[in-house]
Amino acid sequence: MTSVLTILIADDHPLFRGALRQAVSGMQPAPQILEAGDFESARKTASENLDIDMLLLDLSMPGMNGLTGLMSLRAEFPGLAIVVCSASEDQQTMRRVFELGASGFIPKSSGADQIREAVREVAEGGIAEPEGYDPRGAETDTDVRDLLSRLQTLTPQQVRVLNMLSEGLLNKQIAYELGVSEATIKAHVSAVLLKLNVDSRTQAVIQLSKLGQLQPV
Repeated sequence: MTSVLTILIADDHPLFRGALRQAVSGMQPAPQILEAGDFESARKTASENLDIDMLLLDLSMPGMNGLTGLMSLRAEFPGLAIVVCSASEDQQTMRRVFELGASGFIPKSSGADQIREAVREVAEGGIAEPEGYDPRGAETDTDVRDLLSRLQTLTPQQVRVLNMLSEGLLNKQIAYELGVSEATIKAHVSAVLLKLNVDSRTQAVIQLSKLGQLQPV
C-alpha cells in the first residue's frame, strides 16, 4: 500500500470520530480523512467525493436504520470499501454485516493498532474479520436468513428503490431522484416484490424493517 488513502469516518460521536482519526493518522503514508456525523451526511460526502477509498461506518448513528443503511450505501457506492465500526460485537451482527457486503468489522473496543491493521487489510484488498469471529456459524433467525438470501438477489438499483420505498416515497418521487422514468420504477418495484416473495409495497417495507430492528445500542 503506497498511495495515499482517502477515508470517510462516519460516526455521530465526536470523541469516537476523533479516536478513529487519531488511529488511522498513524499509518504511513497518513491518509486523507473526511468526517460525517449521520447517515445522510455520509451519503452526501461520498457522492461528492468519488475518490474516497474507504468508509468507516457506525451502525447506530442517526438515519442508519440498522443494517438497511449499510445495504443502501453498498448498493449506491459499489466500488467503496465499507468497514463497519460497532459497539455490538455479537457473532450474529458481524455475520449479517459481512453478508450484506461489508469489507470489514471493527469493534469499538478495539485499540489503535487493531484499527490500523483492519484498515490496512481492507486497503490491500482483503477482508478484515475481528478476532474471535466465526464465519462458519449459521443465522439463527430463519426469517432473517431467508430475507438476507432474497436481498442478495436484488440489483443495486433495486436495492435503492426498496430503500426509497421504505422512506415512503412514491414512484414518481423515486423516478425523479434516480433520474429515470416512472415506468422504469414500476418495473423495479414489481421485480423487488417478486424477489422478496411479497404482494405489496407495504409487505416489502415490513420485511426490510427486520434489518432495521437489528440496530445495536
